[in-house]
Amino acid sequence: MSNSDRTSKVVPEAKDSLDKFKYEVAAEVGVDLKNGYNGNMSSKDAGKIGGNMVRKMIEQAENSMLNK
Repeated sequence: MSNSDRTSKVVPEAKDSLDKFKYEVAAEVGVDLKNGYNGNMSSKDAGKIGGNMVRKMIEQAENSMLNK
C-alpha cells in the first residue's frame, strides 16, 4: 500500500467535521489540542483522542443499526 493510499480520505468533504469532532473529543478527555502543529503531544495523549474518536464512531454506527 502506498503512502498516498493510506492518507487519502474516503469522503474528503468530511474533513471539517472530523476536525471539529477531534477537538471536541480532545476537550472531553482533557487534552490541550491546539490549532495547527501539535508535534509536542505525547503518544499517550494522541492515543486518548484517536481511541475515543473510534469508540464514539463505533457506538454511533451500532446505535444507527439498532434503530433501523
